[in-house]
Amino acid sequence: MSRTLVDKIWDAHRVTGANGKDLLWVDRHFVHEGSHHAFGKIAQRGLPVAEPGLTFGVADHYVPTRGRDRPIADDAIARMVRTLDENAARHGFTLFGLDDPRQGIVHVTGPEQGLTLPGSVVVCGDSHTSTHGAFGALGFGIGATEVAHVLATQTLWLSRPKRMRLVVDGALGPGVGAKDIALSWIAELGADGARGHAVEYAGAAVRGLSMEGRMTLCNLSIEGGARMGLVAPDAVTLDWLKGRPMAPAGADWDAAEEAWADLASDPDAEFDREVTLHADRIAPVVTWGTSPEDALPISETVPDPAREADPARAETMRAALDYMDLAPGRPLDGIPVNRVFIGSCTNSRIEDLRAAAAVLAGRTARVPGVVSPGSSAVKRQAEEEGLDRVFMEAGLDWVASGCSFCVGMNGDRVAPGERCASTTNRNFRGRQGPGSRTHLMSPVMVAAAAVTGTLTDARPLLQGRNAA
Repeated sequence: MSRTLVDKIWDAHRVTGANGKDLLWVDRHFVHEGSHHAFGKIAQRGLPVAEPGLTFGVADHYVPTRGRDRPIADDAIARMVRTLDENAARHGFTLFGLDDPRQGIVHVTGPEQGLTLPGSVVVCGDSHTSTHGAFGALGFGIGATEVAHVLATQTLWLSRPKRMRLVVDGALGPGVGAKDIALSWIAELGADGARGHAVEYAGAAVRGLSMEGRMTLCNLSIEGGARMGLVAPDAVTLDWLKGRPMAPAGADWDAAEEAWADLASDPDAEFDREVTLHADRIAPVVTWGTSPEDALPISETVPDPAREADPARAETMRAALDYMDLAPGRPLDGIPVNRVFIGSCTNSRIEDLRAAAAVLAGRTARVPGVVSPGSSAVKRQAEEEGLDRVFMEAGLDWVASGCSFCVGMNGDRVAPGERCASTTNRNFRGRQGPGSRTHLMSPVMVAAAAVTGTLTDARPLLQGRNAA
């Protein structure tokens, strides 16, 4: 019987089933300092972590990105980080803590250490665990109760998702990347467009993406309502993984590579839904409202709710424009911003930093901003390549790795009423701080906004420069 990639991985991990749900084995469980509630639950029952060798802790969400050489000033955050340290020591799982050279954002450091492998099931108490699907894995976020269940049993009860294939045909133009693909399909289908589905990305444009780009694409799947997103592994995947510190090596690698060869949807596999985009029609995209679906090419104007046929959608648009202080008909290109941010699990890998630096090199930012690399390893590599100097000479702050301005709960916040051009994944009200206004876009577009002080098309600023 023909099967999709999702079904192949699901069936390989199914332990048993009951009442319409399956009990799945979990290959990798990532926890962070915000997972303390789940550890409290198993402590109340006197339970150990079932598989400490498959559990990996990362300090990333609440940690400050400045002053890492000093004690954390916020007592509540300091206590969460300390609790994660204590739980790792008590249960014997690997921790990428603040003093560990492997520390970083969980969805950056896990893959770069070789922990995320094709055909695996990866979970974490964070919705953007869908990032790990870039490797041909089932990666998805879970709640605190589910985190406790995985800690105690290394399994999870789940309903099998519907399957959706999203094909991106053709080739992307210069200055257009994975972030633009993601925001384009979310804008077209809506924030609930893929609800209940596992989205398998396919097509020439997807195959042409680097692993960094594929991670960005899968990361944003959740913003379109998907349960997870994934890309079938290929030579790009294997080349990126081979030699990673915790990936299989030697004969184990050879055996794994052979096992991964079948990780693709069968040619005649049936999907519950099929969607096709044309890469040559995708332009650099920015958001104008308070949802990732509120997105348009930079060449467009702020939409008019009066032209929206759906009354409920029109009211949502009016509320979003009021919050964002934007008027219908205003060109998106030229809207002033107060600051910029480059970072988050969506766009903070070395490729993202190189792309932003290609715009900023030799130029001066007109607005303040922060660049937070996705991991300590990315930070070291960027500094070896001189990217840190490009950012600092442009006038931006170069800080340590962490979730930073993405979540606005670690000391990095956008002030009330300020408008921020950001590489992050969410732009709802107050996401980057109370009263903050967030415009989502790619790293090159954020860099262009830094140079001009406005939302602007990055492509003219990239001419004659290497954005790879």
